[in-house]
Amino acid sequence: MLTPDAIAHAIHRMAQEIIEANDSMESVALLGILSRGRPLAERLAREIHAMTGVLPKVGSLSTTLYRDDLRSSHASAKMGSGETHFDFDVDGITVILVDDVISKGRTTRAALDEVMDYGRPARVQLACLIDRGRRELPIQPDYLGWSIRTDPLDHVAVKLDECDGEDIVLLERALHDANE
Repeated sequence: MLTPDAIAHAIHRMAQEIIEANDSMESVALLGILSRGRPLAERLAREIHAMTGVLPKVGSLSTTLYRDDLRSSHASAKMGSGETHFDFDVDGITVILVDDVISKGRTTRAALDEVMDYGRPARVQLACLIDRGRRELPIQPDYLGWSIRTDPLDHVAVKLDECDGEDIVLLERALHDANE
């Protein structure tokens, strides 16, 4: 779906939109939802810094303990895949949650719950590299790199150099039974 150049272009455009939508980058912090949201947040921060001279604060959120599907027998949450870490106060600032893929909206809802446990931001925004549709909750990204409609069993694989040694976004289509 996306090549390294297309990913870089999407991040650059998202950074421009963040700058245009916020009065002051000094009062903006980016919280990357682990695991690939963190390197995306760092890339957005570098782009914003290159454009404005201000480097936004960056941190990480691990939403595992806030997921509403942990009690479900269908949950496949990976414990120990990272932990929440940021060294700034969220009270009164704009927090931008950053994630690689949004689908149902449940991870974003969990991230909102976690952020509110740490304080009360002036506002919370959402930046996602890929929107694959299939929303279950009324949550939409404020800043979006790419949108694609997918079937429920399709998989969007975001690979980032920091985590996977390469930048690429792949759409893995589910095989459908010929008898359907």
